[in-house]
Amino acid sequence: MELSEYNKLPLKELKELLARLKKEKDAIILAHNYQRAEIQEVADFLGDSLGLARKACEVSSRIIVFAGVRFMAETAKILNPSRKVLLPDLYAGCPLADCAPIEALREFKKKYPDYTYVAYVNSSVEVKAEVDIVCTSGNAVQLIQSLPSKKIVFLPDKNLANYVKRFVKDKEIIAWDGGCYVHTKINLKHIDEARKKYPGAKIIVHPEAPPEVVDASDGAFSTEGIINYVKGSEDPVVVGTEIGIIDRIKREAPGKIVYPLKADALCGNMKMITLPKLVWSLDVEKFEIEIPEEIRTRAYQSIWRMLELTKK
Repeated sequence: MELSEYNKLPLKELKELLARLKKEKDAIILAHNYQRAEIQEVADFLGDSLGLARKACEVSSRIIVFAGVRFMAETAKILNPSRKVLLPDLYAGCPLADCAPIEALREFKKKYPDYTYVAYVNSSVEVKAEVDIVCTSGNAVQLIQSLPSKKIVFLPDKNLANYVKRFVKDKEIIAWDGGCYVHTKINLKHIDEARKKYPGAKIIVHPEAPPEVVDASDGAFSTEGIINYVKGSEDPVVVGTEIGIIDRIKREAPGKIVYPLKADALCGNMKMITLPKLVWSLDVEKFEIEIPEEIRTRAYQSIWRMLELTKK
């Protein structure tokens, strides 16, 4: 069937078809916290980039259907190359990852040859193959603290680099000039409005937010950290990140009161994958992520170093 036919199927029928296909094809669905609610509900594993990377290592299923953006599906293929990894929409890229083209990185390395290069996981497989180590928002501080090098280039997110600098005072950290369009649009006006609208509520944000927003908040956490914070809080919580995370929080912690800091903080790339598209992808086994082995092997080393350094 064409994708248009799947779009016409009732929700119940789509879910039944997905369950049957998963069993017949020995498939598993990994999804990021920012995915649509309909995707989160059918995922076998839901998490942030670090959790998804760790899970990808463990998967024994023949097929991994990745509900996220391209660099996430690439990471799954890097870590588990014997599995067929599918991304339901090839246009589901990451503008933040696009901020660090491989050609620009190679030129930068000529200018700063004696530095250790740390790439945020929101980067292409080619960039991961070129750097020394990869990190996530959940482990960036711990990882950079553990590196022996005193000279670091951090790419591509300058806000996350500046966040790391708060905790790592003994190293020179050069920040690449890139950013996430969802988080960089969060500003102090949103903080002020939330303080007035939700008195007594805690305001927490993602470290990809601008430094002044982090300063004005009650804390900055990765997406998984945000979820855990809300689950453990006795107070209402306002969260400053992509609004898809609220769907997961409300489903897993229905008694908690949670509000978005910016109601239209939406990543259009993350929302490209729909349930019909997911089912279609598994049925026809498209689009398969393929990576040249020489690049995959080098990228694997960068990711594996991260997992080893932060496994505790």
